[in-house]
Amino acid sequence: MIAALALAGCSSSQDGGSGSTTQIFTAEYGSVKDAGYSIPAVPISRVDKRYHRQIVNYSTREKPGTIIVDTPKRYLYFVLPGRKAVRYGIGVGKAGFAWEGEAYVAWKQQWPKWTPPKEMIQRRPELARYGEDGMKPGLNNPLGARALYLFNQDGEDTLFRLHGTPEWNSIGTAASSGCIRLMNQDIIDLYDRVRPGRNAKVVVKQ
Repeated sequence: MIAALALAGCSSSQDGGSGSTTQIFTAEYGSVKDAGYSIPAVPISRVDKRYHRQIVNYSTREKPGTIIVDTPKRYLYFVLPGRKAVRYGIGVGKAGFAWEGEAYVAWKQQWPKWTPPKEMIQRRPELARYGEDGMKPGLNNPLGARALYLFNQDGEDTLFRLHGTPEWNSIGTAASSGCIRLMNQDIIDLYDRVRPGRNAKVVVKQ
């Protein structure tokens, strides 16, 4: 929560929102072979169509390559040239764990291990077994197939992540402990678009 308070002092950009869809990727949620893992297909017909990955018209003052998280609408935008963006459906932090502000993607990891923070272990003591070495990568790992690690402008780890999830039915809900989750097929797509560094700006809006 200290990291959340630090981020909350940052100003967020203004944007004109999203317009019509120009391309939708509903067919992209089949089973995926990746690094020796078989990611299950998402029953995408059971996910609200607005949360399917799509290219939308999008007006913003932010530069291409910026990530904008619209928490209330459960959307993540990756800004493209020409007033367009890739829009993904997301799951967000539940009440008491939401945050806002600016950060950047300092680094990214394929099939990351998951180490719960101390505060989470205090709330859920059964997670203590993962507190030292972390949970190994895999299909049941809460970070899914990819993770992008957000640092603040002072170069400090915020402890917040953009990551995959095996829980496709959590997309469009507020269920996480603050991190932003995407379907595994979507986080792989986003991961391939992002080049870590201070130019990989992330703006989170509440």
